[in-house]
Amino acid sequence: MMALQLESILTCPKCDHAETLTMPTDACQWFYECTNCKTLLKPKPGDCCVFCSYGSVPCPPKQSGENNCCG
Repeated sequence: MMALQLESILTCPKCDHAETLTMPTDACQWFYECTNCKTLLKPKPGDCCVFCSYGSVPCPPKQSGENNCCG
C-alpha cells in the first residue's frame, strides 16, 4: 500500500490564492476560510471535503479507498 500524502495545495476558486496545508487524518474538513480574500470554501456537490474539491491531493480517506470516507 502506498503512503498517504498529507499535504495538499488548496486553491481558492475566487481569488486563486494557493496555500499548502496539512490535511487531517481523522476527520474531513468541510469548511476553510481563504487567508487571502476570506471566502468560506465548502465542498462542491458530490465531494466530501474542501481538499477533494479544491486541493491538489484528495483527502487521506479517499486516498486509502474508503467509499464513505466522511460519512
